[in-house]
Amino acid sequence: MTLEWRPQVLPDVFDWAESSLAGFPMWRGLSGAHGIRIEEDLTEDAYRLRAELPGLDPEKNVEISIAQGVLSLRAERSEESEHKHHSEFRYGSFVRSVRLPAGAREDEAKAEYKSGILTVTVPLSDAKKPAGRTVPIQAVT
Repeated sequence: MTLEWRPQVLPDVFDWAESSLAGFPMWRGLSGAHGIRIEEDLTEDAYRLRAELPGLDPEKNVEISIAQGVLSLRAERSEESEHKHHSEFRYGSFVRSVRLPAGAREDEAKAEYKSGILTVTVPLSDAKKPAGRTVPIQAVT
């Protein structure tokens, strides 16, 4: 049997750690919030983030902010159901922040929510960035 290493294995491990460790009592006190599972897509003209947020009202329970090149998602869930002999509730805060790529036009970001998936699109500047420059060194005597 030959095992094949796949690059996407590491993000799965980090996603597991981020979402699962928050469930342990010793970790709850540290963050108070659970992670949000996301997918990121970068094209020449836009950065796209898709986040799993099923069962939430995006207008009431989801907040998106962008500051200093960082896109942050925050969501709150509060759900209660009552049956004849018992009741159940689920609640929690969910947060996730990602650094936007260079050239992101933060003020033109748009978001839409459909079937439990939040999609945030941030256009990228179409101006070509200089590749860098060489800095001359001056000898001081």
